[in-house]
Amino acid sequence: MEGSKKKGALSFIFITLLLDITGWGIIIPVVPQLIKELIHADISEAAKYGGWLGFAYAFTQFICSPIVGNLSDKFGRRPIILFSLFGFAIDYILLALSPTIVWLFVGRVIAGLTGASITTASAYIADVSNDEDRAKNFGLIGAAFGVGFILGPVLGGILGHYGSRVPFYAAAVLCFINFLYGYFILPESLDKDKRREFSWKRANPIGSFKFLGKHPEISVLIVALILIYIASHAVQSNWSYFTMYEFGWTERLVGISLGVMGLLVGLVQGVLIRWTIPKLGEQKSIYFGLILYAVGLLLFSFASSEWMMFAFLIPYCLGGICGPALQSVITKSVASTEQGELQGALTSLMSATSIIGPPLMNNLFYYFTHDEAPFKFSGAPFFLAFILMTISVVITYSAFNKKKS
Repeated sequence: MEGSKKKGALSFIFITLLLDITGWGIIIPVVPQLIKELIHADISEAAKYGGWLGFAYAFTQFICSPIVGNLSDKFGRRPIILFSLFGFAIDYILLALSPTIVWLFVGRVIAGLTGASITTASAYIADVSNDEDRAKNFGLIGAAFGVGFILGPVLGGILGHYGSRVPFYAAAVLCFINFLYGYFILPESLDKDKRREFSWKRANPIGSFKFLGKHPEISVLIVALILIYIASHAVQSNWSYFTMYEFGWTERLVGISLGVMGLLVGLVQGVLIRWTIPKLGEQKSIYFGLILYAVGLLLFSFASSEWMMFAFLIPYCLGGICGPALQSVITKSVASTEQGELQGALTSLMSATSIIGPPLMNNLFYYFTHDEAPFKFSGAPFFLAFILMTISVVITYSAFNKKKS
């Protein structure tokens, strides 16, 4: 691909990811209210449904992402990206029009079936990159996530003031504009001579885990990573429900708080880790990061005032210094010829924990907040996450000490 076309294609991929993540972020603050309207129940009951909606999306995506990825190797990246964008637009329209809760589940399954835009966009970037600019080009993904997760929830919170369905229409419009832009502008990145036949064996989502089983030297760190991913859903899946229940937050305030969280995460991932990892080293970065995560989650679980939720975001988001350091340690333990397979396995692992996390955390929230709860403790998901993070600290400490001995 020529230089100018390549630059234009990368710009489109960045816009695609940005609009995708913004669209996803837009709906987060208003999902609880829409569920409440459809099931005619309180926020506690809505959280339970929200957890299972997260499960429906994550499970479908876990099964279908490898299939869609393999289809992009056969038919090219462009049609798969366009199919994904169109599928998301349909999903958001279904969610906006939904007369019953069943429609929400149908929409989330459709999104899971077609939601491979990030996976395929990553493959697109790999196609058009050389060794010199590969890392820089992949940085576009992180940048799109950062900006999208700041803009999306804030926009969703503002639009939610005009009705719980308005943000879904906005997200659908964004995806459809993106689809039209891609249809007329986006070139194909995968030449026909580099394509291969579809293989069901390669499209098996379970196959990735076999790779991790072949590397016992990283198995303990992988267990720690699993616990971290599950614990993160106390915030990712439960934040809106907790703050609305405990403090009576509006969609607007939920959106602003998530935008602040996105900004802090962006500063930590984009700026702070460039200083902390060289200064502290990888092991200390992991320890300090996990401890800060645990402290932030413990503070969330007992927060009694609104300002505390904003203040406690600081230690929680600073915990983000552990993720890149932990992944770096894991990658160093695997041969350079197996790095692609390792990254695929780690992505599958994250998808699998996204199946467990939302129903676990949201059902725990429901259990301790519904009318017949044994006692009221809305911070229970955060407290469970604190326990999981603490176990992760112990696991990583024992793993590094074992290596030294």
